Amino acid sequence: MATVTGSGAQPGLAECAPAAEAAPAHPSPSVLTDAGDLLRALAAPVRIAIVLQLRVADRCVHELVDALDVAQPLISQHLRVLKTAGVVQGERRGREVVYRLADDHLAHIVVDAVAHVQEGKR
Repeated sequence: MATVTGSGAQPGLAECAPAAEAAPAHPSPSVLTDAGDLLRALAAPVRIAIVLQLRVADRCVHELVDALDVAQPLISQHLRVLKTAGVVQGERRGREVVYRLADDHLAHIVVDAVAHVQEGKR
């Protein structure tokens, strides 16, 4: 008879999040659709760079233009996509709109994706 030791987890899965923090095993189709829409909104290099900038501090359009060296109309277009997806929120302050991340979960998704790619290139 074989003896089972440890948690019984498969090799390489020890680093996974505890079950209480994990996503539901069977999310509804509408949740899956919304998650796909969110990931598509994040799936452009400029939008990833915007999220990384907003992770550091709230920024207005001209600050993003300067930091990313991208034309203002393009930054505005990407911000519109991110805002529609609920990734960023804008607040008018005088003549400017200051953008911030809607929540920290989104920054974690982007940071983890960038880290994953960087690890693969080492």
